[in-house]
Amino acid sequence: MNTDNYRKALERAMSICSKSEKCINDIRAKLNEWKLTEDNENNAIIKELVENRFIDEKRYATAFTRDKVRFNKWGKIKIKAMLKSRGINEGDIQHGLGMIDQDLYLQMIEEEIKEKNKSTRAKNHFERKGKLIRFASSRGYEQEYIFEIINKLKS
Repeated sequence: MNTDNYRKALERAMSICSKSEKCINDIRAKLNEWKLTEDNENNAIIKELVENRFIDEKRYATAFTRDKVRFNKWGKIKIKAMLKSRGINEGDIQHGLGMIDQDLYLQMIEEEIKEKNKSTRAKNHFERKGKLIRFASSRGYEQEYIFEIINKLKS
């Protein structure tokens, strides 16, 4: 074990984690990219970062969820898929999703669908409805909310 490289990698990882929320997968990828340490040393670095709360996956899931809803207007389905792809466990994902204000979330979905409806060109009502459903689904919104909002639009 090269203690100088280990220290260097640990300090760089701490610096990255102190600037923004990171998950274990993010840091593992960075450590592998730097090639300063070996796998067992990378695991030790990650363990140390978790113990010192530089990495907290529950905190990461909450911050990720908050940012994706606020800035990207993503739905819960897409957020959950992205968190799973980053190796976040189900409990932490549910904690993050639970922090979403349901009223604001539904309002956001409705605003996004209404805005898309204004710019959607379609030959008939069914084509428009299909386009809106595909748009909303691609954003990760839940089907029951999509159909409820789209059905309100035509009335």
